[in-house]
Amino acid sequence: MNDVAFLDATAQAELVRSKQITPAELVEGAIERIERLNPQINAVVTPMYDEARRVLKSGLPEGPFTGVPFLLKDLGAMYGGVRITQGARFLKDLIAPMDSELTRRYKQAGLVICGKTNTPEFGLIPTTEPEFFGAAHNPWNLDHTTGGSSGGSAAAVASGMVPFAHGNDGGGSIRIPASCCGLFGLKPTRARITLGPFIGDIMSGLVQEHALTRSVRDSAALLDATQGAMPGDPYVAPEPERPYVEELGRNPGRLRIAFTRVTAFGPPLHPDCIAAVEDAAKLCEELGHDVTEATPAVNGEQLVESFTDLWAGGTAWTIDSLAGLLGKQVAREDFETLTWALYEQGREVSAAQYLIALGNLQMLGRQMAIFHNAYDIWLTPTLGAPPVELGFIRSTEEEPMLGFERAADFVPYTPIQNGTGQPAMSVPLYWNEAGLPVGTHFVARYGDEGMLFRLASQLEEARPWAHRRPPVSA
Repeated sequence: MNDVAFLDATAQAELVRSKQITPAELVEGAIERIERLNPQINAVVTPMYDEARRVLKSGLPEGPFTGVPFLLKDLGAMYGGVRITQGARFLKDLIAPMDSELTRRYKQAGLVICGKTNTPEFGLIPTTEPEFFGAAHNPWNLDHTTGGSSGGSAAAVASGMVPFAHGNDGGGSIRIPASCCGLFGLKPTRARITLGPFIGDIMSGLVQEHALTRSVRDSAALLDATQGAMPGDPYVAPEPERPYVEELGRNPGRLRIAFTRVTAFGPPLHPDCIAAVEDAAKLCEELGHDVTEATPAVNGEQLVESFTDLWAGGTAWTIDSLAGLLGKQVAREDFETLTWALYEQGREVSAAQYLIALGNLQMLGRQMAIFHNAYDIWLTPTLGAPPVELGFIRSTEEEPMLGFERAADFVPYTPIQNGTGQPAMSVPLYWNEAGLPVGTHFVARYGDEGMLFRLASQLEEARPWAHRRPPVSA
């Protein structure tokens, strides 16, 4: 079963279809690995083993991933009857009243959900170290961050617990842990996957749903199975030209790629991140693409200020909405230091300030659209540094916003695409001398995930990563 563990989900589903293995064997294998590895990694915070076995007994639908084990992030997609804490002690007793539409689509695809994964409190920072559940540990080095906020899902996939897992991305929360854990992570175009039925959008479109995967084809096939709006959504993404799995292996053509070695704000990039993006640029050139060093004009100070206003305002909206839903009073002792600081700041953001910030990000979207008239792809490091040590992105009572400031320096690129709505992906092409993965980040025009999948499958063939396994793994 450990040999099966590092097959991607597409290959595992094919074993089921060809009757070489049963769904029950796949699921029990995943449960055994979670039980064995989780004490070191702390990726899974809510086991759902009995529910998974109940689903197996009731019969699975025929789908692209029938019988494949899967994990839900404990934030975003709801599973009816199972708690959803969002990494917060404030929600320790909250039981989801029904499935999200995304969860329904996962089930329809044949996936068997075995548990829920660790996330920072309300998914607010790019490291997974909630006080309520404790830190998730990176299987490449247990002293380092998994990234966040989908860090539990990333650690579970990287260690071989499951072949892929749910994530979502409001400032890089799929791409950041993909970079930290050596995985493929795609943030789809804004509104590509519905947030229904209870939510129209989050923070005016910052947050998108998808997954952390080991292979490009798993990401494409899962997006095919889950993409699309539902009635009542406030807006929809452009229709894809063809199924995403049909983009795999398709010639991407001679792409115009701009690569960047500087940031719009914060400290200079870590040398390992510069080395990673230079290596990726060279690889793209070897594959026949036109590669030029160029950077879009991004007002870094305005970006940070506008994003922070939306993020803090969104934190206040989240907490006040949930408090009203639960009939609970909001009290300082129920929240982490940084969460409370963002909540208080968000309560001070006026409607005018919020709309100004939103307008600034929308203008950034127009600027990026102009940049993409000249370049098909923007290539950057995913992060400003390799995976940092656990505890680095942490606030104190004396400096309650310290964790947020360090987080901003760690993620100088990924929040841009949450503001513009563009699709972007982190690709695991580089490991540093310490054996830690350092992702590279590719951004395409609004609505054009197809181009990213064509390029990603070309990169995966030229520089395979599936053979790499972390020290703590199945």
